[in-house]
Amino acid sequence: MITKFDSSYVGSVDLEDVGYLGKPINDRWYSNEELADVMHKTVAYAKQMDRLGYDTFWMAEHHFQPEGTECIPNLLMMATHLCGVTRNLKVGCGFNIVPMWHPLRLAEDYAMADILTGGRVIFGIGRGYHTREVETFGSPLMDQEANRELFEEGVDIIFRSFNEERFSHKGKYYTLPPEVPYRGYTLKELTLVPRPLRRPVECWQPIQSGSQRAFDFMAKYGISGVIGGGSAEGGAVDRHMTEFRAAYQRRGIELKPGERLALGYQFCIAESREAAMRKAANFYEENMKMFGELRLVRAITDQQIAAMRDPSLVPNTKLPRIEDAVKAGGFLAGTPADIIEELKKVEHRYPGLERVICTMPLGTHLADTLEQLDRFAKEVIPAVRKTMKGDVDDL
Repeated sequence: MITKFDSSYVGSVDLEDVGYLGKPINDRWYSNEELADVMHKTVAYAKQMDRLGYDTFWMAEHHFQPEGTECIPNLLMMATHLCGVTRNLKVGCGFNIVPMWHPLRLAEDYAMADILTGGRVIFGIGRGYHTREVETFGSPLMDQEANRELFEEGVDIIFRSFNEERFSHKGKYYTLPPEVPYRGYTLKELTLVPRPLRRPVECWQPIQSGSQRAFDFMAKYGISGVIGGGSAEGGAVDRHMTEFRAAYQRRGIELKPGERLALGYQFCIAESREAAMRKAANFYEENMKMFGELRLVRAITDQQIAAMRDPSLVPNTKLPRIEDAVKAGGFLAGTPADIIEELKKVEHRYPGLERVICTMPLGTHLADTLEQLDRFAKEVIPAVRKTMKGDVDDL
């Protein structure tokens, strides 16, 4: 049963001239003052969610984007601040890019956030998808196998440092500690100081390609998964649900469909489905321009990517449209009743699902974001909760 209603924000400025016929992403360049304002926009977003009773606010770690699309470089610093200016809202790391961090530094920073916020920061990990940021930090991304190896070894170190009072590690990328002299003895073990107080640490990871290796890795460490965006629109949700459950089953853990998973959606509420799609269409297209080229949307072709870079090619290219996304179930658009009905269908299809993450498309202006959050909280969430409670009472 869906009990947790979240939203997410990747850290975009209020974009203008959006859509396939708008300004190409590579032609955008914002001033430092405009980019810095994303920090204040993030605070406003979180305060609105806290006031309205949402469960968790998810943010994404990204770097070096003067285009104004994803502008929050340090999730744990921001999350700790947000917990200081809100009362009950949890803040999720969606996600810390492990290959760009020394794993022990990331573990230490999360432990501090856990302690200082009383457990209101949720840990999240990812492998990264921007060559500009991952390779700039000296880590592999073009070499996908090396990226995955570095990620997996880093995560193993993080979890060992969380859960073991003393540990050592010798792997392909890290030897911890180095066997060096220290105050009259040779280092053999390390202790993370401090360790998180809430253990085992709740951890989330995005599901994209959904390989068996990835699912088995998640099950090994008890990691929960987020399915959304391109995966939802590509019709892969059922497959991901099934293979995620199978991975846990291989470790002797039986899950209900949707358990330990979250589904992510973009949404827009208006007086009709058509009005909602008109209102959100250009921002949906901007989302495609940003993430399609990065292969985070399924089945995007090279021809479509070329058109997303060059508006002159758009009229002669078949591109993803918001109508397709709504039909496929990746975008919730319409009246509150329309969205309630869609969420009811999802809840019945995946009875173990407890969390949905509903957000506005990339670049949506702050005023519209706050208004949409307000409508969703007041006109959708109570009805979904009432309906689901009634269904349970009828059992």
